[in-house]
Amino acid sequence: MQTKYTVILSLATGFALGAATIQILHAQAKPPGYVIAEVNVKDPDGYKKDFLPVIVPIIQAEGGDYLAAGGQTVSFMGTPPPNRVVIVQYESLSKAQEWWGKAKDTLSIGEKYAEFTIYAVEGASP
Repeated sequence: MQTKYTVILSLATGFALGAATIQILHAQAKPPGYVIAEVNVKDPDGYKKDFLPVIVPIIQAEGGDYLAAGGQTVSFMGTPPPNRVVIVQYESLSKAQEWWGKAKDTLSIGEKYAEFTIYAVEGASP
């Protein structure tokens, strides 16, 4: 009788662990989301002093990882990029959209110092 319960408990535990593992693997398979901002900065001092201190904490709070921010850009074909390009990686496209929901109101500060084109793209599936 004791063996019967041990076997049933072992099977139930194995099933639960298998289900949890599948959920973890499924969550890891979600492709990342990328926010790309093309920024034409007109007033670098105001941009750095008034806008960056507001937007950077929001990006970080939502789990954003800077992959590129400013720096030199090179155009291989088409219209050259503006003077600043920013690429931020999020856990998923939906996380990027959540960031935008919290950040879009702060763009009124940034628009005093720069012109923005901001979009998000879903990364390649792993």
